[in-house]
Amino acid sequence: MDCCPTVQVNETKASLQETDRCERCDGKGRAVSRKTVLLMVKPHLLERAMSGSYTFCQSPDCPIVYFDDTCDRHFTVDDLRLRVGPKVKDDPIPLCYCFGFDESHVREEIAQTGHTTVPEQISKLIREGLCACDTRNPAGVCCLGEVNKAVKRIASLSIS
Repeated sequence: MDCCPTVQVNETKASLQETDRCERCDGKGRAVSRKTVLLMVKPHLLERAMSGSYTFCQSPDCPIVYFDDTCDRHFTVDDLRLRVGPKVKDDPIPLCYCFGFDESHVREEIAQTGHTTVPEQISKLIREGLCACDTRNPAGVCCLGEVNKAVKRIASLSIS
């Protein structure tokens, strides 16, 4: 299954939908599948995640990653098996969960060559049907939008 159909280097998946607000930070959330949540939480929390509809909290300063539609269940960064890029500030800061790129890859390539090919590499792999962003990315969506934002931010810092 192609999880990022028709994604270009400078755009994100068209079906992104913002839903409920996070109970902790009141930030806008984005619906994610229960399958994504189940693949992310630590094994001892699987039973707790078996029901409900979940939303991903996008706020970088909020420890909550997922909350359910009734606000009686949530999962924090400590409840997940992996680091969530928007929620961490120290390396490695994940960018692409399907192919393992993190911010250090972008920084190193920009430092060595003045630019990065990471977004193009990811786009090529997506076109080949090799991504699984809907389940491997904690946000449940294609990573290219966030990758491109990170590239712009890192490139602007290296110019300074």
